[in-house]
Amino acid sequence: MDSNKIKGLLFDLDGVLYTGEQAIDGAIELINKVHANNIACRFITNTSTQSIKTLEQKLQRLGFAIPAHEIISAPQAALLYLSKLKKPVCRLLLAEDVKRDFLLLDQSDVNPDFIVIGDIGDAWSYDLLNELFLNVMQGAKLIAIHKNRFWQTEQGLQMDIGGFITALEYASNSHAMIIGKPSPEFFKVALADMGLPAHEVAMIGDDIDVDVGGGQNVGLKGILVRTGKYREEYTKQSSIKPDFILNSIRDLPQVVPLRS
Repeated sequence: MDSNKIKGLLFDLDGVLYTGEQAIDGAIELINKVHANNIACRFITNTSTQSIKTLEQKLQRLGFAIPAHEIISAPQAALLYLSKLKKPVCRLLLAEDVKRDFLLLDQSDVNPDFIVIGDIGDAWSYDLLNELFLNVMQGAKLIAIHKNRFWQTEQGLQMDIGGFITALEYASNSHAMIIGKPSPEFFKVALADMGLPAHEVAMIGDDIDVDVGGGQNVGLKGILVRTGKYREEYTKQSSIKPDFILNSIRDLPQVVPLRS
């Protein structure tokens, strides 16, 4: 990878900068150094449990000096898409904090035009899945904030919403619109916000499928870190080949030269 051509960086959040409520060792100092070097950067996340304001507050609480305008979330992209439509009626399966960003949209659990699915924790049940299945069979379209298979928590790996999305797609013989990573459009939003072409930007993440593969698919360089959800055996079995693998985000200067 020609690091001299890298002018911008996209960072995943959970698993790269922090896990749960713990900043990853060296991450705060690394981000400070990136800012000090005036390298364009955006922090892109599939999380659908926190609003942008809450994410900014969490990052500040952990010690990161990251302003809200540098954070781009998948729910933001979904809201932007829906806001361009003519009065869509939505059923929102989102965390309460994120729902606040969608208050201007018409909502209904009975006859929605769109079902927006994000992270709702333990609220999943057969009855809920069947309700959503019936909504889709009656014409509702599925919008998935992301389709991740699993994620890293303080308690270990946990199944993510991708399995539920796939079940609904299979049962209803339909396809969900995927808003977050690895959707090419999501990466393009971040690139446009930085004003940089894909070949001058690197994506740093702990998910070889969503972060590295998704980024490479639109022309980004893909850097995988061995923190968060990274698993060596899974990486070895993957057909996706990162441009570089780092033990941690703190080792980024090995790939992208940074002044002290």
